[in-house]
Amino acid sequence: MAGTGAHTPQLEELDGSGLRVAVVAASWHTVVMDGLVAGARRALEEAGVDDVTLVRVPGSFELPVAAARLAADHDAVVALGVVIRGGTPHFDYVCQAATDGLGRVALDSGKPVGFGLLTCDDEQQALDRAGLEGSHEDKGYEAAAAAVETADALSAL
Repeated sequence: MAGTGAHTPQLEELDGSGLRVAVVAASWHTVVMDGLVAGARRALEEAGVDDVTLVRVPGSFELPVAAARLAADHDAVVALGVVIRGGTPHFDYVCQAATDGLGRVALDSGKPVGFGLLTCDDEQQALDRAGLEGSHEDKGYEAAAAAVETADALSAL
């Protein structure tokens, strides 16, 4: 979900009061990550989710293993991280591993995984998406909203 015209769930129309949701967040880039976590918390509160577990991991590469463990006893997981391009291929490897791993967690567990991994060319792009004052987007909020909306849709199946 990105940019103008993106779908934004109407969280006030969802009843997330019975959901157990885990938020797993990387620790690198503290300012960006604090914004993403705050946005996710805000979305979960608006959706009425009152059972939230927050787990911090060192970096984005570690998101999938933590998400897999958390998916076992939660209804949804929100994965938040940021990788900023540098001068080596490290960016490509971490982004691909984290993306593939989080997709695998969702498919293997059958639980929604809100994808809040920012993959940015520079720090300003990350700040613009972190949900901070002056940011253009709030990807933490969007990832949590997507996880709750998907959990709601799956509960109707």
